[in-house]
Amino acid sequence: MRRALLAGAALAGTALVAGVAACQPSQEAPAPPAVRPVLTVLAQPTDSVIFGPFAGTVEPRYQSQLGFQIGGRVVARDVTVGDVVKKGQRLAALDPIVSRFDLSRAEAELADAKAQAENASATEARTRRLLEGNNVTQAQLDAAVARRDTAQARLAQAGASLQKARDQIGYTELHADFDGVVTQRLAEIGQVVSPGQGIVTLARPETREAVVDIPETLAGAMPKDGRFTVVLQSAPEITARGRVREVAPFAESGTRTRRVRLTLEEPGPAFRLGATITVALERRTERRFILPATVLLDADGRRSVWIVPEAGKPGDATADGPAAGADTRQVARRDVTLDGDGPDGHGRVAVRTGLEPGERVVVAGVHSLRDGQTVRLADDRN
Repeated sequence: MRRALLAGAALAGTALVAGVAACQPSQEAPAPPAVRPVLTVLAQPTDSVIFGPFAGTVEPRYQSQLGFQIGGRVVARDVTVGDVVKKGQRLAALDPIVSRFDLSRAEAELADAKAQAENASATEARTRRLLEGNNVTQAQLDAAVARRDTAQARLAQAGASLQKARDQIGYTELHADFDGVVTQRLAEIGQVVSPGQGIVTLARPETREAVVDIPETLAGAMPKDGRFTVVLQSAPEITARGRVREVAPFAESGTRTRRVRLTLEEPGPAFRLGATITVALERRTERRFILPATVLLDADGRRSVWIVPEAGKPGDATADGPAAGADTRQVARRDVTLDGDGPDGHGRVAVRTGLEPGERVVVAGVHSLRDGQTVRLADDRN
């Protein structure tokens, strides 16, 4: 009897456990991945490439820094930056007092040398007559001739000193050597300057150039024989053409840029010295898609991008119910071919094949997507 009761209890316990297990819910299916927002850009083809633009200024090809040939104190500065001057026009002047003292001393030394030369010549003539009467020796005549020659040499020296003093009087005024424009002033009234120190910089305005600084990473790709378009920033409708004349051989240590000088071809009067300009070069190429470098997925030995289909096309999740009512779509990976090895100096890539005009390409987060993943358009970069 006891054994029968124990067996019944065991059966009842087993049935209870089975009933409880049957009441537990089945294991839940894994949740679908979250819909990710993505930024996109529309692929638009282009058949031209633009080198630039770069900002620069209009500068003269020829300019000279003018200064006095003698030192002194500046007492006059007749021009300032931007003034147009003619050849021979006075630009600045030094205090002439010291030069006048030098001129007076040179004149006095010349008068003294002239008197000494006349006296020496007369002495030599008398000594020669006395020698004819055997009243003096030959040695005395030779000494008289030597004194005459010395006096003549001193006279020539005094004459040269006088001419130098007169020239220095002229050096107290600085005159323009050619017609030009003052582009820089380097001294002020009252300043004491040394010989050769720059006072003003004078430029020839007839030959003007466009001067720009190009990053060293782009200087190698710059076409040397291209005709650049030069645009006046103050009036963009005014343009001119320019050709590369000179490229600096070394980059500037602070900015790592190279200075490029372009000869302007028949620039208008609006291209004045110092005007701010923009320089660019447009060239025709095969059709390409210029996109930000962040669209490129370089993995598994493939270069590809993520394509987001247009609404209502295959791969669009808006027609499949779960995401109905939201602008969600399924991305697809597509291999592309680039024009070049990688991004250019502006952080862009040129896609040659693999895209069609108007297709929407993911521009951020490309390394965290997978093929067929549902995404939501967060923003349109175009």
